[in-house]
Amino acid sequence: MKKTVLMLFVGLLSLGVYAQETAKIEFKSETIDYGEIERGSDGIRVFEFTNTGNAPLVISNVRSSCGCTIPKKPEEPIMPGKTGKIEVKYDTNRVGPIRKAITVTSNADTPTKVLKIKGTVKNPGAK
Repeated sequence: MKKTVLMLFVGLLSLGVYAQETAKIEFKSETIDYGEIERGSDGIRVFEFTNTGNAPLVISNVRSSCGCTIPKKPEEPIMPGKTGKIEVKYDTNRVGPIRKAITVTSNADTPTKVLKIKGTVKNPGAK
């Protein structure tokens, strides 16, 4: 009898866990390639994403791997089925290769996601 009650309890508990609502974040692309850009040019790019879950998505933190990249997160929750944007501004006054990571923390089923930017900043007129 104890085993039957225990099995019933575990079954109901797992059913309750399975039925929980969760947010899911799906990015259009997890890497943005700046390509070759000139020094001082526009360094703003946007990562677009969709909440494919069934609960509101809350992005709690977005941080970059260095001070030369400034990310901006959405302040409001993203409702299920809706899209959102994370804006990233790279300091294009730094000449050379771009290889940076942006870490996104949220309440999604995968709570931490790492996005990447890459490319090269050239001096104007350089070949």
